[in-house]
Amino acid sequence: MNTSVISRAPAQSVGWTELLSRWHFDLWLGLLLLMLGIVGLLVQYSASGHQMSVVINQAERLALGFTVMIIAAQAPPEFYRMAAPWLYAFGVLMLVATLVLGDHAKGAQRWLDLGVFRFQPSEIMKLAMPMAVAAWLHTRTLPPKLPTIIVTLAIIGVPTMLIAIQPDLGTAMLVLAAGVLALYFGGLGIRWILAVIAAATAAAPLLWFKLHDYQRNRVLTFLDPERDPLGTGYHITQSKIAIGSGGLFGKGWLAGTQAKLDFLPESHTDFIFAVFSEELGLLGVAALMALYAAIVGRGLYIALRGQDSFQRLLAGSLAMTFFVYVFINMGMVIGLLPVVGVPLPLVSFGGTSAVTLLAGFGMLMSVYTHRKLLSS
Repeated sequence: MNTSVISRAPAQSVGWTELLSRWHFDLWLGLLLLMLGIVGLLVQYSASGHQMSVVINQAERLALGFTVMIIAAQAPPEFYRMAAPWLYAFGVLMLVATLVLGDHAKGAQRWLDLGVFRFQPSEIMKLAMPMAVAAWLHTRTLPPKLPTIIVTLAIIGVPTMLIAIQPDLGTAMLVLAAGVLALYFGGLGIRWILAVIAAATAAAPLLWFKLHDYQRNRVLTFLDPERDPLGTGYHITQSKIAIGSGGLFGKGWLAGTQAKLDFLPESHTDFIFAVFSEELGLLGVAALMALYAAIVGRGLYIALRGQDSFQRLLAGSLAMTFFVYVFINMGMVIGLLPVVGVPLPLVSFGGTSAVTLLAGFGMLMSVYTHRKLLSS
């Protein structure tokens, strides 16, 4: 009886680089974001008074955010270009619904209750705005002509005003920045930027009378923190004390006093940078800023590698909006900007902003990894 021997080729193992490519995961950007998330959890543990429940809660939110990031990276950039006008229209509709049906809390109307869950529609616009502006400019001649600029400013202005009148000036500034940055990367001339700055400066006295009392107090406190050190100026005064007491090397992790003795309000949210500065000092702050700069730099590198104007404008806007987050939070904590309630990205306690930011980074990964597959 003849016997035949069937030789089987050994199964080829899949390398980790190929696995990351299949999942459209950018290793460098992912590692930088993971490092930032870990830093945030360590600072949360200290700022919350060593409460593991707070750390676990934030870790769960970050895990959700990274999951959303990986899912967002699977869709090709063409999907986001086609979805942009629909997501923008949905976001504007939800903002209008919020003004009519939204829940009131602490003098603001920012949340929409759908029965099953509550959410903040303005978070949608943080992604919808750069997508919509990039998609609009993608079909136009660049640098943009006057009619294109006017329509783009309208696209930016409508949701920005709807968010500002909630009122939520912090989110409105971020949404405005996302749209304007996309327009800037599209070739907006410096003369237009100077014209907008001049117009905003001229309108400032008129806008002053439209502000709420607490918003006026924030501006006055920014101009003179010592005018009410135990009232409206208390937050920023204690924040400066915490930052200054850190010195060059800091007091050491878990050794800060301003937050633990309850001198520093909102220590684990908006003012967590003050906690970080007190415990890790100037050198720690420099390392944190270098980490943020590396993330922004990687985002801009991805933008340069985009295959069309939509990809480049979207990626550039998302990367620089992340920088605006960092700039506004650090600026308000050290007294260079008025307090507007913008968290320190992926370090401050909070789930909605973290998930939104990481979803944006998923889009960045999509731009880069799908490009590599197409060009191979």
